[in-house]
Amino acid sequence: MARKGNGSPTIRDVAHLAEVSIKTVSNVINGHPPVRPATRERVEDAIARLNYHVNVSARNLSRGRTGAIALVLPSVRGVYFAELADAVTREAAKAGLTVFIQLTDDQRDRERRVLDGSYRSVVDGAIFSPLALTQDDVALFDTDFPLVLLGERIFDAGVDHVTMPNVESVRAATEHVIALGATTVVPLGAKEDPSSSSGTLRMEGFRQALEAHGLSLDPRAVIDVRDYYHSTGAAVMAEILDRGVTPDAVVAFSDTLALGALATLADRGLRVPEDVRLVGFDNIEETRYSRPPLSTIDPGREKIAARAVQMLEERIQWRLDGLTREQQPEPRKVVVDFELIARASTRASGS
Repeated sequence: MARKGNGSPTIRDVAHLAEVSIKTVSNVINGHPPVRPATRERVEDAIARLNYHVNVSARNLSRGRTGAIALVLPSVRGVYFAELADAVTREAAKAGLTVFIQLTDDQRDRERRVLDGSYRSVVDGAIFSPLALTQDDVALFDTDFPLVLLGERIFDAGVDHVTMPNVESVRAATEHVIALGATTVVPLGAKEDPSSSSGTLRMEGFRQALEAHGLSLDPRAVIDVRDYYHSTGAAVMAEILDRGVTPDAVVAFSDTLALGALATLADRGLRVPEDVRLVGFDNIEETRYSRPPLSTIDPGREKIAARAVQMLEERIQWRLDGLTREQQPEPRKVVVDFELIARASTRASGS
């Protein structure tokens, strides 16, 4: 059934198509019982056919706000995301906000739910770090739901975005070990990914540093990784050595990869930093307590959390103030500064 006119579908349209009351539609949208399964299915089918979205602005104006936001992450098995979740939760608490953490496990359908209206009845907005969605999915971000994007998978999506300078930071890490005398530098964390990602961007920074100093990269040392866990770093470091590559420096694209590599190097009788200088990325807490303590890139995790919460809170408030999407400020992009933290894993002899 097609709607007459050019306006957006309303809850009344959904009720008419599903042949139920407006109250029943509201109960389905908000997850309130009791609604019989067959009735719920009819309502959900009508919502999908009409491409109906809840009017967040009108609802907030009528009943206030939930006081909750969603933090949508791929997982928290990776230490960086666990520490990011902690930072966001602390920042949100300062603003009186509760944080619901949703893990997508890199599943495309789970990430799409952030954008299709599924979150609107329970939270006021979301901080979203997608991995399955790509630049080809930019159109999905055309939503009036308050949203702040994190990460490097998608750019220019028409929403606020907080990110880090992946290319420049890894170039700085690579130049750090080159300045200390390294000539056979290998990357740890390369990803064969045609779309933008942290792995591809960091690999670009690594290559730029080698080219700037006239150094070549042994192709045997470039091994695609599936993830950035400790076990992966250990396994890939072992494979690089087994291929006959003898590095005097390793630039890992995450601290967990670097710490896994550190274990393998020790098992093979290679000393850090005397034989191999090692630098990571993320400045997770564990890096201060490894032996030796790990040099790393601090990507500004605390700043990322603070800016993301602040920007989302502003979007939510503008919506509550009755500003339409067109009346609000243009989407903002914030690139947080990084810091190279030099510790004992790259320390020059005698320093």
